[in-house]
Amino acid sequence: MSIRKRFMRSNLAIVIIPMLLFLFVEGYLLLYTFNFSTQQGDQLTFLSIHIVGWLVLLLITNALFLYFVTKNVIKPMKTLTKAAEEVSAGQTETPFVRMKKDEIGKLADSFENLRLQLLESEEVKQKYSENRKKLLYNISNDLRLPMSFIKEQVEFAQGENASREEVDAALQAVHMKSIVLERLIDELFQHSELDMGRLSFYFKRLEMRSFLVEIMEGFQEEWEEITFTFEAEQVKSYEAKADPAQLRRVMVHLLNNCLRFMDKEEKKIDLRLKEKGGEIIVEVTDNGPGILDNDLPHIFELFYQSEQTKMFSEGGSGLGLPISKRIIEEHGGWIKAASRIGHGTTVTFTLPAYE
Repeated sequence: MSIRKRFMRSNLAIVIIPMLLFLFVEGYLLLYTFNFSTQQGDQLTFLSIHIVGWLVLLLITNALFLYFVTKNVIKPMKTLTKAAEEVSAGQTETPFVRMKKDEIGKLADSFENLRLQLLESEEVKQKYSENRKKLLYNISNDLRLPMSFIKEQVEFAQGENASREEVDAALQAVHMKSIVLERLIDELFQHSELDMGRLSFYFKRLEMRSFLVEIMEGFQEEWEEITFTFEAEQVKSYEAKADPAQLRRVMVHLLNNCLRFMDKEEKKIDLRLKEKGGEIIVEVTDNGPGILDNDLPHIFELFYQSEQTKMFSEGGSGLGLPISKRIIEEHGGWIKAASRIGHGTTVTFTLPAYE
Protein backbone atom coordinates (compact mmCIF):
# COMPACT_ATOMS: atom_id res chain seq x y z
CA MET A 1 0.00 0.00 0.00
CA SER A 2 1.30 3.46 -0.88
CA ILE A 3 2.02 6.14 1.73
CA ARG A 4 -0.66 8.34 0.17
CA LYS A 5 -3.33 5.70 0.73
CA ARG A 6 -2.05 5.13 4.25
CA PHE A 7 -2.33 8.82 5.03
CA MET A 8 -5.90 8.87 3.69
CA ARG A 9 -6.88 5.85 5.76
CA SER A 10 -5.11 7.16 8.83
CA ASN A 11 -6.87 10.50 8.38
CA LEU A 12 -10.16 8.65 8.27
CA ALA A 13 -9.26 6.50 11.29
CA ILE A 14 -7.70 9.05 13.63
CA VAL A 15 -9.48 12.28 12.67
CA ILE A 16 -12.84 11.90 10.95
CA ILE A 17 -14.21 8.92 12.88
CA PRO A 18 -13.29 10.35 16.33
CA MET A 19 -14.81 13.67 15.31
CA LEU A 20 -18.04 11.99 14.29
CA LEU A 21 -18.10 10.03 17.54
CA PHE A 22 -17.49 13.22 19.49
CA LEU A 23 -20.28 15.02 17.63
CA PHE A 24 -22.57 12.08 18.33
CA VAL A 25 -21.78 12.22 22.05
CA GLU A 26 -22.15 15.99 22.02
CA GLY A 27 -25.52 15.74 20.30
CA TYR A 28 -26.69 13.15 22.78
CA LEU A 29 -25.71 15.38 25.70
CA LEU A 30 -27.34 18.34 24.03
CA LEU A 31 -30.62 16.61 23.41
CA TYR A 32 -31.06 14.37 26.44
CA THR A 33 -28.84 15.62 29.29
CA PHE A 34 -28.67 19.40 29.39
CA ASN A 35 -31.59 21.84 29.45
CA PHE A 36 -30.31 25.21 28.21
CA SER A 37 -33.67 26.90 28.47
CA THR A 38 -33.98 26.62 32.26
CA GLN A 39 -30.54 26.28 33.72
CA GLN A 40 -27.65 28.56 32.90
CA GLY A 41 -25.24 26.23 34.68
CA ASP A 42 -25.95 23.52 32.14
CA GLN A 43 -24.84 25.88 29.40
CA LEU A 44 -21.51 26.53 31.09
CA THR A 45 -21.01 22.85 31.81
CA PHE A 46 -21.77 21.91 28.22
CA LEU A 47 -19.44 24.60 26.92
CA SER A 48 -16.66 23.40 29.20
CA ILE A 49 -17.16 19.78 28.14
CA HIS A 50 -17.26 20.94 24.54
CA ILE A 51 -13.94 22.78 24.74
CA VAL A 52 -12.21 20.09 26.82
CA GLY A 53 -13.52 17.38 24.52
CA TRP A 54 -12.14 19.08 21.43
CA LEU A 55 -8.79 19.59 23.14
CA VAL A 56 -8.65 15.94 24.16
CA LEU A 57 -9.70 14.90 20.70
CA LEU A 58 -6.97 17.10 19.19
CA LEU A 59 -4.33 15.64 21.49
CA ILE A 60 -5.42 12.08 20.76
CA THR A 61 -5.49 12.56 16.99
CA ASN A 62 -2.16 14.38 17.07
CA ALA A 63 -0.58 11.59 19.14
CA LEU A 64 -1.97 8.93 16.82
CA PHE A 65 -0.76 10.81 13.77
CA LEU A 66 2.75 11.21 15.23
CA TYR A 67 2.79 7.52 16.06
CA PHE A 68 1.77 6.65 12.51
CA VAL A 69 4.37 8.94 10.94
CA THR A 70 7.12 7.69 13.26
CA LYS A 71 6.33 4.04 12.64
CA ASN A 72 5.72 4.16 8.90
CA VAL A 73 7.97 6.99 7.71
CA ILE A 74 10.61 8.22 10.16
CA LYS A 75 11.75 4.84 11.50
CA PRO A 76 12.13 3.21 8.05
CA MET A 77 13.92 6.32 6.77
CA LYS A 78 16.38 6.13 9.68
CA THR A 79 17.01 2.48 8.88
CA LEU A 80 17.62 3.32 5.21
CA THR A 81 19.87 6.23 6.16
CA LYS A 82 21.97 4.02 8.41
CA ALA A 83 22.25 1.35 5.72
CA ALA A 84 23.17 3.98 3.10
CA GLU A 85 25.88 5.36 5.38
CA GLU A 86 27.30 1.84 5.78
CA VAL A 87 27.38 1.40 2.01
CA SER A 88 29.04 4.80 1.52
CA ALA A 89 31.65 3.71 4.07
CA GLY A 90 32.40 0.62 1.98
CA GLN A 91 30.38 -1.91 3.99
CA THR A 92 28.37 -3.51 1.18
CA GLU A 93 27.75 -6.90 2.80
CA THR A 94 24.55 -6.00 4.70
CA PRO A 95 21.47 -6.08 2.42
CA PHE A 96 18.68 -3.51 2.44
CA VAL A 97 15.57 -5.17 3.82
CA ARG A 98 12.27 -4.12 2.28
CA MET A 99 10.03 -3.20 5.22
CA LYS A 100 6.70 -2.42 3.52
CA LYS A 101 5.21 -2.45 0.05
CA ASP A 102 5.10 1.31 -0.37
CA GLU A 103 7.29 4.11 -1.72
CA ILE A 104 9.81 3.58 1.07
CA GLY A 105 9.87 -0.13 0.24
CA LYS A 106 10.55 0.72 -3.39
CA LEU A 107 13.28 3.09 -2.25
CA ALA A 108 14.80 0.25 -0.21
CA ASP A 109 14.67 -1.97 -3.33
CA SER A 110 16.47 0.75 -5.30
CA PHE A 111 19.14 1.00 -2.61
CA GLU A 112 19.46 -2.79 -2.61
CA ASN A 113 19.94 -2.86 -6.40
CA LEU A 114 22.55 -0.13 -6.03
CA ARG A 115 24.29 -2.10 -3.29
CA LEU A 116 24.37 -5.23 -5.45
CA GLN A 117 25.77 -3.25 -8.39
CA LEU A 118 28.44 -1.75 -6.15
CA LEU A 119 29.27 -5.19 -4.79
CA GLU A 120 29.48 -6.58 -8.32
CA SER A 121 31.63 -3.66 -9.46
CA GLU A 122 33.97 -4.24 -6.52
CA GLU A 123 34.26 -7.89 -7.46
CA VAL A 124 34.94 -6.97 -11.09
CA LYS A 125 37.47 -4.37 -9.96
CA GLN A 126 39.21 -6.92 -7.76
CA LYS A 127 39.20 -9.46 -10.58
CA TYR A 128 40.70 -6.94 -13.00
CA SER A 129 43.32 -6.07 -10.41
CA GLU A 130 44.24 -9.72 -10.00
CA ASN A 131 44.29 -10.16 -13.79
CA ARG A 132 46.61 -7.19 -14.17
CA LYS A 133 48.96 -8.66 -11.58
CA LYS A 134 48.90 -12.03 -13.35
CA LEU A 135 49.44 -10.33 -16.69
CA LEU A 136 52.45 -8.37 -15.44
CA TYR A 137 53.89 -11.48 -13.82
CA ASN A 138 53.37 -13.67 -16.88
CA ILE A 139 54.57 -11.05 -19.34
CA SER A 140 57.68 -10.28 -17.27
CA ASN A 141 58.55 -13.97 -17.23
CA ASP A 142 57.80 -14.42 -20.92
CA LEU A 143 59.85 -11.38 -21.88
CA ARG A 144 62.79 -12.16 -19.61
CA LEU A 145 63.71 -15.50 -21.20
CA PRO A 146 63.66 -14.41 -24.87
CA MET A 147 65.39 -11.12 -24.12
CA SER A 148 68.11 -12.85 -22.09
CA PHE A 149 68.57 -15.39 -24.87
CA ILE A 150 68.74 -12.67 -27.55
CA LYS A 151 71.28 -10.74 -25.48
CA GLU A 152 73.46 -13.82 -25.07
CA GLN A 153 73.34 -14.64 -28.77
CA VAL A 154 74.16 -11.08 -29.83
CA GLU A 155 77.08 -10.93 -27.39
CA PHE A 156 78.32 -14.28 -28.69
CA ALA A 157 78.02 -13.14 -32.33
CA GLN A 158 79.96 -9.97 -31.50
CA GLY A 159 82.80 -11.99 -30.00
CA GLU A 160 86.11 -12.24 -31.80
CA ASN A 161 86.22 -16.05 -31.69
CA ALA A 162 82.78 -16.63 -33.34
CA SER A 163 82.95 -18.23 -36.78
CA ARG A 164 80.69 -17.31 -39.68
CA GLU A 165 78.58 -20.44 -39.17
CA GLU A 166 78.18 -19.71 -35.46
CA VAL A 167 77.16 -16.11 -36.19
CA ASP A 168 74.57 -17.31 -38.71
CA ALA A 169 73.22 -19.81 -36.18
CA ALA A 170 73.02 -17.10 -33.51
CA LEU A 171 71.17 -14.77 -35.90
CA GLN A 172 68.73 -17.56 -36.76
CA ALA A 173 68.10 -18.19 -33.06
CA VAL A 174 67.58 -14.47 -32.47
CA HIS A 175 65.10 -14.42 -35.36
CA MET A 176 63.11 -17.29 -33.83
CA LYS A 177 62.99 -15.58 -30.45
CA SER A 178 61.85 -12.36 -32.09
CA ILE A 179 58.94 -14.31 -33.55
CA VAL A 180 58.05 -15.44 -30.02
CA LEU A 181 58.14 -11.83 -28.82
CA GLU A 182 56.07 -10.67 -31.79
CA ARG A 183 53.44 -13.31 -31.02
CA LEU A 184 53.34 -12.24 -27.39
CA ILE A 185 52.87 -8.58 -28.29
CA ASP A 186 50.15 -9.52 -30.78
CA GLU A 187 48.30 -11.49 -28.09
CA LEU A 188 48.47 -8.52 -25.74
CA PHE A 189 47.12 -6.22 -28.44
CA GLN A 190 44.28 -8.62 -29.27
CA HIS A 191 43.35 -8.96 -25.61
CA SER A 192 43.33 -5.18 -25.19
CA GLU A 193 41.08 -4.73 -28.23
CA LEU A 194 38.65 -7.42 -27.07
CA ASP A 195 38.62 -6.10 -23.53
CA MET A 196 37.75 -2.57 -24.67
CA GLY A 197 35.28 -3.74 -27.30
CA ARG A 198 37.31 -2.22 -30.13
CA LEU A 199 37.95 -5.39 -32.09
CA SER A 200 35.86 -5.20 -35.26
CA PHE A 201 34.36 -8.24 -36.97
CA TYR A 202 33.57 -8.40 -40.69
CA PHE A 203 31.54 -11.54 -41.36
CA LYS A 204 31.31 -13.02 -44.84
CA ARG A 205 30.84 -16.31 -46.64
CA LEU A 206 34.00 -18.36 -45.97
CA GLU A 207 34.79 -21.68 -47.64
CA MET A 208 36.34 -23.54 -44.72
CA ARG A 209 38.05 -26.35 -46.65
CA SER A 210 40.39 -24.11 -48.65
CA PHE A 211 40.80 -21.77 -45.65
CA LEU A 212 42.07 -24.54 -43.36
CA VAL A 213 44.23 -26.13 -46.06
CA GLU A 214 45.92 -22.76 -46.70
CA ILE A 215 46.71 -22.31 -42.99
CA MET A 216 47.93 -25.89 -42.69
CA GLU A 217 50.25 -25.53 -45.70
CA GLY A 218 51.69 -22.30 -44.25
CA PHE A 219 52.57 -24.06 -41.00
CA GLN A 220 53.89 -27.07 -42.89
CA GLU A 221 56.46 -24.89 -44.66
CA GLU A 222 57.75 -23.56 -41.33
CA TRP A 223 57.60 -26.83 -39.39
CA GLU A 224 58.84 -29.52 -41.72
CA GLU A 225 59.23 -32.03 -38.90
CA ILE A 226 55.46 -31.93 -38.18
CA THR A 227 53.06 -34.23 -40.04
CA PHE A 228 49.75 -32.54 -40.84
CA THR A 229 46.64 -34.46 -41.93
CA PHE A 230 43.30 -33.06 -43.08
CA GLU A 231 39.95 -34.87 -43.09
CA ALA A 232 36.70 -33.67 -44.69
CA GLU A 233 34.01 -35.06 -46.95
CA GLN A 234 34.71 -34.18 -50.55
CA VAL A 235 31.07 -33.61 -51.51
CA LYS A 236 30.46 -30.77 -49.06
CA SER A 237 31.47 -27.14 -49.46
CA TYR A 238 31.57 -26.25 -45.73
CA GLU A 239 30.65 -22.60 -46.08
CA ALA A 240 30.62 -20.70 -42.78
CA LYS A 241 29.66 -17.19 -41.75
CA ALA A 242 32.95 -15.93 -40.32
CA ASP A 243 35.55 -13.19 -40.21
CA PRO A 244 38.60 -14.68 -42.01
CA ALA A 245 41.15 -12.46 -40.24
CA GLN A 246 39.85 -13.20 -36.73
CA LEU A 247 39.34 -16.89 -37.47
CA ARG A 248 42.92 -17.08 -38.74
CA ARG A 249 44.03 -15.76 -35.34
CA VAL A 250 42.14 -18.60 -33.66
CA MET A 251 43.79 -21.24 -35.85
CA VAL A 252 47.24 -19.71 -35.31
CA HIS A 253 46.70 -19.77 -31.53
CA LEU A 254 45.55 -23.39 -31.60
CA LEU A 255 48.31 -24.65 -33.90
CA ASN A 256 50.99 -22.74 -32.01
CA ASN A 257 49.80 -24.36 -28.78
CA CYS A 258 50.03 -27.78 -30.41
CA LEU A 259 53.54 -27.13 -31.72
CA ARG A 260 54.81 -25.40 -28.59
CA PHE A 261 54.26 -28.38 -26.31
CA MET A 262 55.09 -31.28 -28.62
CA ASP A 263 57.14 -33.89 -26.71
CA LYS A 264 57.25 -36.88 -29.07
CA GLU A 265 59.65 -37.68 -31.88
CA GLU A 266 56.82 -38.34 -34.32
CA LYS A 267 54.85 -35.10 -34.18
CA LYS A 268 51.33 -35.07 -35.65
CA ILE A 269 48.50 -32.57 -36.01
CA ASP A 270 45.15 -33.65 -37.45
CA LEU A 271 42.53 -31.23 -38.77
CA ARG A 272 38.96 -32.46 -39.23
CA LEU A 273 36.08 -30.55 -40.79
CA LYS A 274 32.45 -31.52 -40.28
CA GLU A 275 28.96 -30.10 -40.66
CA LYS A 276 26.02 -30.89 -38.40
CA GLY A 277 22.75 -29.14 -37.56
CA GLY A 278 23.57 -25.90 -39.33
CA GLU A 279 27.02 -25.68 -37.74
CA ILE A 280 30.51 -26.06 -39.17
CA ILE A 281 32.65 -28.09 -36.76
CA VAL A 282 36.45 -27.85 -36.74
CA GLU A 283 38.62 -30.24 -34.72
CA VAL A 284 42.34 -29.77 -34.08
CA THR A 285 44.08 -32.82 -32.58
CA ASP A 286 47.74 -33.25 -31.62
CA ASN A 287 49.74 -36.13 -30.16
CA GLY A 288 51.34 -34.02 -27.45
CA PRO A 289 51.59 -34.70 -23.72
CA GLY A 290 47.93 -33.96 -23.04
CA ILE A 291 46.37 -31.81 -20.33
CA LEU A 292 45.86 -32.83 -16.70
CA ASP A 293 42.23 -33.38 -15.64
CA ASN A 294 42.36 -30.64 -12.99
CA ASP A 295 43.74 -28.14 -15.54
CA LEU A 296 41.41 -28.96 -18.44
CA PRO A 297 38.34 -27.00 -17.19
CA HIS A 298 40.44 -23.84 -16.75
CA ILE A 299 42.50 -23.62 -19.94
CA PHE A 300 40.14 -21.03 -21.48
CA GLU A 301 40.30 -18.79 -18.42
CA LEU A 302 42.20 -15.53 -18.73
CA PHE A 303 45.91 -15.76 -17.73
CA TYR A 304 45.56 -19.37 -16.58
CA GLN A 305 48.80 -21.35 -16.72
CA SER A 306 49.00 -24.90 -15.47
CA GLU A 307 52.05 -26.28 -13.71
CA GLN A 308 52.54 -28.55 -16.70
CA THR A 309 52.68 -25.52 -19.02
CA LYS A 310 55.21 -23.75 -16.81
CA MET A 311 57.69 -26.60 -17.33
CA PHE A 312 58.22 -25.42 -20.90
CA SER A 313 60.59 -22.55 -21.55
CA GLU A 314 57.98 -20.82 -23.69
CA GLY A 315 54.87 -21.42 -21.66
CA GLY A 316 52.96 -18.51 -23.16
CA SER A 317 51.12 -15.58 -21.67
CA GLY A 318 47.90 -17.42 -20.88
CA LEU A 319 46.06 -15.23 -23.41
CA GLY A 320 45.90 -17.35 -26.58
CA LEU A 321 43.06 -19.71 -25.65
CA PRO A 322 40.93 -17.08 -23.86
CA ILE A 323 41.27 -14.80 -26.90
CA SER A 324 40.28 -17.70 -29.18
CA LYS A 325 37.26 -18.42 -27.01
CA ARG A 326 36.11 -14.78 -27.17
CA ILE A 327 36.52 -14.67 -30.96
CA ILE A 328 34.56 -17.91 -31.48
CA GLU A 329 31.78 -16.70 -29.18
CA GLU A 330 31.61 -13.44 -31.16
CA HIS A 331 30.96 -15.64 -34.20
CA GLY A 332 28.06 -17.29 -32.38
CA GLY A 333 29.86 -20.58 -31.83
CA TRP A 334 31.45 -22.45 -28.94
CA ILE A 335 34.86 -23.98 -28.23
CA LYS A 336 35.92 -26.80 -25.92
CA ALA A 337 38.83 -29.18 -25.34
CA ALA A 338 39.24 -32.87 -24.58
CA SER A 339 42.49 -34.54 -23.63
CA ARG A 340 44.19 -37.73 -22.47
CA ILE A 341 47.53 -37.68 -20.73
CA GLY A 342 50.15 -39.11 -23.06
CA HIS A 343 47.77 -39.26 -26.05
CA GLY A 344 47.29 -35.61 -26.99
CA THR A 345 44.56 -32.98 -26.96
CA THR A 346 41.60 -32.20 -29.22
CA VAL A 347 40.21 -28.67 -29.41
CA THR A 348 36.80 -28.39 -31.09
CA PHE A 349 35.01 -25.21 -32.12
CA THR A 350 31.91 -24.45 -34.15
CA LEU A 351 30.83 -21.72 -36.56
CA PRO A 352 27.38 -20.97 -37.94
CA ALA A 353 26.90 -22.30 -41.45
CA TYR A 354 26.34 -19.62 -44.09
CA GLU A 355 22.68 -19.49 -45.15
